[in-house]
Amino acid sequence: QVQLVESGGGLVQAGGSLRLSCAASGRTFSSTFMGWFRQAPGREREFVAAISWSGILIYYADSVKGRFTISSDNAKSTVYLQMNGLKPEDTAVYYCAAKTYSGSYYLKDTYPDWGQGTQVTVSS
Repeated sequence: QVQLVESGGGLVQAGGSLRLSCAASGRTFSSTFMGWFRQAPGREREFVAAISWSGILIYYADSVKGRFTISSDNAKSTVYLQMNGLKPEDTAVYYCAAKTYSGSYYLKDTYPDWGQGTQVTVSS
């Protein structure tokens, strides 16, 4: 099992930036793929971005492409989500997740390990 702890959420005005971090511990060698998801009140949890620990494979949801950047630091066992040009519709709880393969990276049910989430609120 992999333990995941997110941080970096907060309140920001529209157009602002935040950087989320996800620190992994435990059986990190068993998780080769990391994802960020978000869930707004009353909505399904949705895919945001995903990356392999090698950094070779990177994917984004269309809604964040060009504004968000996912990256990984193997030495620190940490994955980041740099969010620029934030919009009110980006308001949600953001979750980090881990899995052992890259297939179906956009499907939340394929990720067995999850963090507790961090709140991001974007004011207009």
